[in-house]
Amino acid sequence: MIVPWRDRRGRLLPLKATVLAMSFIPATVLAYWWAADMLGARAVNEVIHGTGDWTIRYLMISLAIAPTARLLDWPRLLTVRRIVGLTALAYGVAHLSLYVGQQNFHLGFVASEIARRFYLTIGFIALLGLGVLGWTSTDAWMRDLGRRWKLLHRSIYLLAVIALLHYFIQSKSNVSEPVFVSGLYVWLMLWRALPMAWQRSVLVLPPLAVIAALAAAGIEFVWYGLASGINPWRVLAASETLRFGLRPAHYVALVGLAVALLAAARRVGGLSRSRPRMA
Repeated sequence: MIVPWRDRRGRLLPLKATVLAMSFIPATVLAYWWAADMLGARAVNEVIHGTGDWTIRYLMISLAIAPTARLLDWPRLLTVRRIVGLTALAYGVAHLSLYVGQQNFHLGFVASEIARRFYLTIGFIALLGLGVLGWTSTDAWMRDLGRRWKLLHRSIYLLAVIALLHYFIQSKSNVSEPVFVSGLYVWLMLWRALPMAWQRSVLVLPPLAVIAALAAAGIEFVWYGLASGINPWRVLAASETLRFGLRPAHYVALVGLAVALLAAARRVGGLSRSRPRMA
């Protein structure tokens, strides 16, 4: 029997076991807060939103695994991509299940709400898509589908956009985290659009950080301009200065620059280890 934390020979895989164990931490924390009555009068709503937040976060982590593995020369990291993707699916299923429970399991009412409310419709579509990708993530499906498997699983990029739109609408007036996550998503897509030879280059990473940060500021501007009564120019002006504290675009830039520093440090460390010792 194949288990997630062992290879086909039954040997323990510490990295996969660690990632799998860590996937339970957010759920455990949410459950503890709920049981300890630390979530206020609308505890169920908070847990629903919490599981939804972690669905998006794990989805973005799964998309970040390939760039991280390549930039840090850590190919073994790719072995946990399936676990991370399935964790995103698990939190998404929990997100929907808690909503159904909140509606006293009136499935007809839930179905009508999903059909009637746009943000629920697109959230359900994203979850269905994740379910298909999770179901077909096995080695057997990979063999059966052949080249079509990779084409199918590239739909994750579109599903991520749909999930982010659901995240924005669900967050209502405070969209700081959706803007931040969207900026990271732009960074990931820009990196994937680079020629293969450039994807390992440290030199392209600072420009990517700047472009992704500008994109995050632009997304925030457009969202506030279209979906709220807040003056988007004031929001944009806040992103151009640190006088009001760090904005989502600033955090996107900092994450992008941190990635560049880590990749540069990895290159320097790799070069120093490869140099022959002097007699």
